[in-house]
Amino acid sequence: MEIADLLTGPEAVLANVKASSKKALLAELANRIATLLKLDERRLFDRLLERERLGSTGIGGGIAIPHGRLPNIAKPSGLFARLIHPIDFNAIDERPVDIVFLLIAPEGAGADHLKALARVSRLLRDRNLVDKLRATDSAEALYALLIEPVQTQSAA
Repeated sequence: MEIADLLTGPEAVLANVKASSKKALLAELANRIATLLKLDERRLFDRLLERERLGSTGIGGGIAIPHGRLPNIAKPSGLFARLIHPIDFNAIDERPVDIVFLLIAPEGAGADHLKALARVSRLLRDRNLVDKLRATDSAEALYALLIEPVQTQSAA
């Protein structure tokens, strides 16, 4: 599974997001991906909040990977957001978050969901990439950076 498989295109990338809180951010991201994929926004938002109640999806280093499962979606999908100002996300390292990759998967997609989470996590462990993401304020440029490692690997 590759990042390009999770993002529908530059429209699934948000640059310069303003959010006052974790809940406000999750609501905005749920709205955007629900619109893109024609999903029930409220159900998605509720699932994301349920998951956050189990423990923060803030993985450290200013990065969060909120995720949830929903019925009636065909495959794992994602939405990337770069925040203008970091927000408290109750991350494991207690640092505020400014890089967010929202991931949703079909309700019965156990292995695919885990593969998608692992792929996103691997991508965002690349410090050089994360620095470039933080320095970029165009959705198209962010999208290109996110899928670039895949294209480089494919060419090798």
